[in-house]
Amino acid sequence: MHVGFIGLGAMGKPMARNLLAAGFSLAVYDIAPQAVAELADAGAFTAASPAELAARCDVIITMLPNADIVEETLRGPAGVFTGAREGRLVVDMSSVDPASSRRMAAIAAAKGIGYVDAPVSGGTAGAAGGTLTIMAGGADADVARAMPLFLVLGKNIRHLGGVGSGDAIKMVNNLLLGVNMAALAEALVLGVKSGLSAETMLTVIGESSGASYALKSKLPTFIMEGRFEPGFAVDLQYKDLELAVASAKRERLPLPVTAAAQQVYELARAEGFGRADISAIVKVWERLAGVTVRKAQGDGHGCGDA
Repeated sequence: MHVGFIGLGAMGKPMARNLLAAGFSLAVYDIAPQAVAELADAGAFTAASPAELAARCDVIITMLPNADIVEETLRGPAGVFTGAREGRLVVDMSSVDPASSRRMAAIAAAKGIGYVDAPVSGGTAGAAGGTLTIMAGGADADVARAMPLFLVLGKNIRHLGGVGSGDAIKMVNNLLLGVNMAALAEALVLGVKSGLSAETMLTVIGESSGASYALKSKLPTFIMEGRFEPGFAVDLQYKDLELAVASAKRERLPLPVTAAAQQVYELARAEGFGRADISAIVKVWERLAGVTVRKAQGDGHGCGDA
């Protein structure tokens, strides 16, 4: 199987490396020459355009920041649909609007090209470790063709239904993550202002009804250590909440909590944290409150006035 991979960012690059390590013949494309050069040094072929890549590959994977870029990459003048022949398969692993995936799938079908939407969860660690959760939507036969690749890239692979169903569940999942993280940031700063340590909150809340993935993953590894390299970037979480709000508007469904959470990420973006991990939103409330939420230092008091 000849595989093409488009999008060698924080997620795409380690995913592409894993496919190479598994022995797949891999061609890559990205607008960043350095990323392409790194994969070429590891043994990948390179292509000058998405169309050129698609012409030589059986399966084309895209891992891109948003739906506009995905659509341009697929149907633009030098896009995948220009180069791909009948019988090829496109697997979009980006997180995009389900409606966008259905539009792209319809164009692909008219050209005799299969289409699967397969967004992922697990962040950069999951991408590097090949332990991603993969949420696939598409025809049974198309998902089956992609399965050997999914088994290299992920640990939990779910086929949810037709095209768009993978993007739909990823949208709902990331809505919950974004809202949970926004609530956690507020709660942690309130806790510190009330005299609690980060360690106490991690232990007691982790055993209680307020526990969440955000608490258990982001508090000890990112916030308490003061390390905010992504992970999952604020800009991407903001985009995913925008997807949810826009989808809800089409359905005439109000999402007031989601909309409020999105503004927290907008605040963080305005303060320059767009490329930091989503846990960096705690810095917005730390600044307002004049405290920090960090690991205990020496005297046992790890949180206090900034």
